[in-house]
Order: sequence, then C-alpha cells, then structure tokens
Amino acid sequence: MVRIRVLVVDDHRIFAESLAAALAAEPDVDVSAAGSGPAALRCLERAVAEGRRFDVLLVDADLAAVAGAVPAQRDSGSGPPPGAADGIALVAGVRVTHPGVRTVVLAERDEPRRAALALQAGASGWVAKDCSLSRLLAVIRGVLREETHLPPALLTGVLRELTAARKHRTDSERLVESLTPREHEVLRCMVAGLGRKDVAARLFLSPHTVRTHMQNVLGKLGVHSTLAAVALARRAGVRPAELAGDVVERSGQLA
Repeated sequence: MVRIRVLVVDDHRIFAESLAAALAAEPDVDVSAAGSGPAALRCLERAVAEGRRFDVLLVDADLAAVAGAVPAQRDSGSGPPPGAADGIALVAGVRVTHPGVRTVVLAERDEPRRAALALQAGASGWVAKDCSLSRLLAVIRGVLREETHLPPALLTGVLRELTAARKHRTDSERLVESLTPREHEVLRCMVAGLGRKDVAARLFLSPHTVRTHMQNVLGKLGVHSTLAAVALARRAGVRPAELAGDVVERSGQLA
C-alpha cells in the first residue's frame, strides 16, 4: 500500500490534533502536526534528512504571523504575494524550498481574493475547515494527481481575481519596460532591499546619481515610495539583484 504523508499546520492545537487523529485513522495516511510556520519548516527539513518526505501540507489560512516563518527568497524573486497572510506566505516559501510538497489551505471562510492569493503562492487547493473528512481526503488524493481543488462557489470569484491580477501584472510589465537599463538595474537593487548608499557602492555610482535614478524610477512607475515601486516590480516579475558577495566600494569611479 502506498502511504500518503500529511503535515497539518495550525496554531489552534485542539483543531490540529483532532484533524490529525481523524486522518490517521485512514489506513493509507501517516500524519503529523505542527503549530507554527517555523515548526512546519523544521518538520519538512527533518523529514527530508530522514528520507521520509511529506506529500501534502494542510495549512491554516490564518496561521499567526511568526518571525522566521518563511525563509527569505531574495535570489529567487518568488516571495509571498502582496497582502498574503502568514499561512499563505508559508505556502509560497514551501513552494520554493520543498517544490515536491503539495499544499492545501484550510480556511474558516470562502474568500475569493485570498483563495486567489493562495493559488498564486503555489497552493493546490482551498478547503473549508468544516468540510467533511471524506471531502478533505478526496482533495488530498486529488492534489497528488496534480489536480487543483476549489469550492464551486468560489470559482467565479477566484477567476475574476486571477484575471484582474494578470491585468495588473501586464500593466506593471509595461511600466517597467519604460525604464532605461541603468534604471532597471537600480530597481533590481531596490527589490533586493538595498538602500541608496549600498546601491551606489554596488553600481559604482555616486549617491547623488543613485538618488536621481531612484526618483526617475518612481516617476516612470507612477508611485511615490520605494515600497510601492518594489511591490509593482514584483508583480512585473522583476528579479532582485543577486547579493552573492559583499558590496565593495571602488573609489575614483563615481558617475
């Protein structure tokens, strides 16, 4: 018998333990539980080290935000979508660090926008917490067959949200394309979280020149802050500048 390894991630202990016990009664399911994002990541890493990887992660949509719940994804450029709650952010992190694990979000309410965010983050399903055990098992087995599961009542709303998100992405891509190569390079540094002095040192420019480039970037993107520029850049798929080594200053080469 092929066994399915499931990890339940929920900070409500009674719910997590009850769900784990119900799933464990199935002859082909092995189940564990974690009470936070960091605990879930530790479980996943330990399972990999022991050669017994998890197949499916069941994640509470409203998992309490905990520092360190999601690993930084600077070099991949694939962090959680703007507006994602911590449960959905965990889904985004797992997609990068454990791409073979299927994730299903467990939610108290049917919310088209958040369900769309979950799918964008890499989730394979969105299921009500009060659904029947048979329904949940069908979803678990379905996502392992590469299926995507949503409640029928959510389909129209989720499709509308995804279509709107695609339009925003297209608009963002068009704005980013208006940047010069140097401005695009500066934007990538902004996405990587570098401040003006670090950008200057990295690109061998003067801080005054970098300030001018940043102002031009904000103007062309039609935003008024670095945070807004970074959010727009991420929607457009702009990758952060790679930060493999320390920023090294070079004197005498200021533009």
